[in-house]
Amino acid sequence: MKRIAVLGITGSIGISTVEVVKQHSNDFKIVLASSNNNYHKLFELAEELNIPELIISNSTLKQKITDIPKNSNLSFGEEELQRKIESVECDIILNAISGSAGLRSSITTLSCGKDLALANKESLVMAGHKIKTMLEYSDSNLTPVDSEHSAIMQAMGNSSPEEISSIILTASGGPFLDLPLNEFRNITLADTLKHPTWEMGAKITVDSATMMNKGLEIIEAHWLFNKSYDDIKAVIHPQSIVHSFVEFVDGSIMAQLSFPTMKIPILNALTHPNHLKSNISKTNILDLPNLNFKELSTERYPLFAIAVNAGIQGGIMPTVLNAANEAAIDLFLSKKIQFVDISKIIEKQISTFNNFQDPEIEDIININKDVYIQTKQNYKNLI
Repeated sequence: MKRIAVLGITGSIGISTVEVVKQHSNDFKIVLASSNNNYHKLFELAEELNIPELIISNSTLKQKITDIPKNSNLSFGEEELQRKIESVECDIILNAISGSAGLRSSITTLSCGKDLALANKESLVMAGHKIKTMLEYSDSNLTPVDSEHSAIMQAMGNSSPEEISSIILTASGGPFLDLPLNEFRNITLADTLKHPTWEMGAKITVDSATMMNKGLEIIEAHWLFNKSYDDIKAVIHPQSIVHSFVEFVDGSIMAQLSFPTMKIPILNALTHPNHLKSNISKTNILDLPNLNFKELSTERYPLFAIAVNAGIQGGIMPTVLNAANEAAIDLFLSKKIQFVDISKIIEKQISTFNNFQDPEIEDIININKDVYIQTKQNYKNLI
């Protein structure tokens, strides 16, 4: 039985992981689980799955909580989360923490030589250069959980980077794929949160609508698969059946297909390089809709180009991109700005920041925090 730590268990990826574990209770056991704020759901899952170690990273909740699950130990705070990652006896840690808050946990996991199933995009976006170096000198394995990168990993198989001509990520196009550009100013928050094919948390759903998520995934793919940005592309695929393509130097193309569910890439990350027999999701090819692909328009999705360019620049620029994006999404979710203002804010922040190469982890964490705060405080001047 494989012992799993699930960080961010109350989010959408965490809940999908729980469903995978419940359907394969003889194969997996959750031994540690964390949440930032949602302690009610955390305790419910702990009771149901008998999870021995629980962590609430928001330490301000310590005074509020009195009753905890009877068979669980409860700890509080970010520092305690890092200590538990180091000390827990487990086979793999699945990092499903949302946003830049997940970076430290990825670094800690790799620092202590434990295997990492990574659903936290920001870890590689902000610190891909550090994580790549850590993996070269670590006993850890990193397996991606994102459906696109899971698809690429499976399609590549045991091929070397030299055998790969290009990587092609697919994007649904989000809810505004066919909306006339002159109507973008009228987009509401409710419109944005209605993704046509995936059920996700609010932050990544907004990222999908702006296509920032695909830009971040291009940066991730660069670090995960050792390919230059020139060899990583993205296309629109509204049906979300093909999760990515790998083009080989001989001209052949491999793809991974399934109906859109995160359970398959989660299960694959927990069992890689093996495939575990499962009934969690089945795809009947006779039930598939017609599959369409078209070019990704940077006029419709300006943040995609901005994100890829930040990745090409490297250094601290992806961190600035990430911080400005997180701040702009928070402003949009609180209805302080319009949808079209998100890209304006991010582009302005990036254009005024002086880049530098090879930032240390503490530089990344501090600058991410500073840019986030500055963006939230100064957003009216950035629009």
